Amino acid sequence: MRYAPAAAALSLVFAVQASIGLAQDERADPRAQALVAEGRAQLEAGQTQEAITSFEAALAVSPGYTQVYLDLADVARAEGLQGRAIHFYREAQERDPMNLAAISGEGEALVEKGALTAARENLSRLQDLCGDTCTETIQLAAAIDRGPPVMTAEAVQPDDEVTQN
Repeated sequence: MRYAPAAAALSLVFAVQASIGLAQDERADPRAQALVAEGRAQLEAGQTQEAITSFEAALAVSPGYTQVYLDLADVARAEGLQGRAIHFYREAQERDPMNLAAISGEGEALVEKGALTAARENLSRLQDLCGDTCTETIQLAAAIDRGPPVMTAEAVQPDDEVTQN
């Protein structure tokens, strides 16, 4: 008898935790969808800062909308911020561990950053999830084959005139 209240409270805690674990991706609010569409148009027009603002506003309206994290990652990659992109891809994977676009995008950002071993781990994970013929696997394998971008130094021409400080 003394353990009945504790057992009831404990079972309630387990029931709530189980329901949280089974929760699916939140349905996107129509306002968030409109902001995402606006952000994508801005990104295509080369207005990356405006796109970030739109995507962040969409995230504020609908915090569980996983696609916004993928869009933010795409903007970060477009600006050359692979570390930030990897963060957003991992946020998307926390919400949806089977999200192939997030796994592939993270792998491509890792390649751009030069972390080929980690990118190969993502490729292996994709191959386990969807096989060798799915689009995401093919894209990541191609990115790994290309390797990280090669950075070159630009030749700087000296000034014709030398000045005294």
